[in-house]
Amino acid sequence: MVILNRIYTRTGDAGQTSLGTGERRSKDDLRIAAYGTIDEANSVIGLARVSTSRDPGLARVDAMLLCVQNDLFDLGADLCVPEKELGEERIPQYEPLRIVQPQVDLLERKIDELNAELPPLQSFILPGGSSAAAALHMARTIARRAERLLVSLARVEGETVGAPALKYVNRLSDFLFVAARYVNRKGEGDILWVPGQNR
Repeated sequence: MVILNRIYTRTGDAGQTSLGTGERRSKDDLRIAAYGTIDEANSVIGLARVSTSRDPGLARVDAMLLCVQNDLFDLGADLCVPEKELGEERIPQYEPLRIVQPQVDLLERKIDELNAELPPLQSFILPGGSSAAAALHMARTIARRAERLLVSLARVEGETVGAPALKYVNRLSDFLFVAARYVNRKGEGDILWVPGQNR
């Protein structure tokens, strides 16, 4: 269990923050930006859940979203303890939390489960429809940004990102897309793109 006794620490006033290893990094460091963006996506999922948690017809998707929110905290924990640091003295005396393949597999099953109840797409869709769907589309685009940051981070010499973490973020945007369609009355409330409509 995590216990937070103080919310402000004053340790970040000079523009630096600590990784889970204790290493200090600039707040605009690529790793910090990556897990900060994951947190941003998680917050927007929380916004969508304001609606889904109140609709009994969306209880199943709301439970899925809650599961994903917890996974995203796991992902943040994974990213704040870089794998390259394992074995160094700064590592806490506990096993770092990592995203694992079964979490990716579960997310894929959720995608398939929801998608099985949706009509095939006849066009690209515009973000919107219900307020929950609009929030999930926003979370989807933030998840894509997080994925781009993770890919960039993985290319930096001396940095590592676990393969399951990369897979999870890739599937996350797919899940959020399907979930947005599902909460849009199982696709009936989707807004279709009409190419060149306003020419």
